[in-house]
Amino acid sequence: LRLEESGGGLVQPGGSLRLSCVVSGDSLKDYAIAWFRQAPGKEREGVACLNKRDARTYYLDSVKGRFTISRDNAQNTVYLQMNSLKPEDTAVYYCALREPSSTGYNYWGQGTQVTVSS
Repeated sequence: LRLEESGGGLVQPGGSLRLSCVVSGDSLKDYAIAWFRQAPGKEREGVACLNKRDARTYYLDSVKGRFTISRDNAQNTVYLQMNSLKPEDTAVYYCALREPSSTGYNYWGQGTQVTVSS
């Protein structure tokens, strides 16, 4: 299973980006999905996740109302729409998949850099 993120870059505060994560090697529909991020000198943190079973979404408090996680099973792609970006959103963003029987995330992408700066 391979995950490849794209869509990162440099954006001004208040701007928007949409991250994509293309999954190859298996059907996305069998997995729960999530986005994580890691800023320099900080631990990795979960930003958003989307359960497979009940389609509920969960968000880090600091991104609620600004970020939206979604999936397109036909395209085998995961998205993270990020609006009203702030400098503190600067980090490397990773997508991850979790198998139905797993408690942790089993598959990870290589990450894409998001920099929010004027």
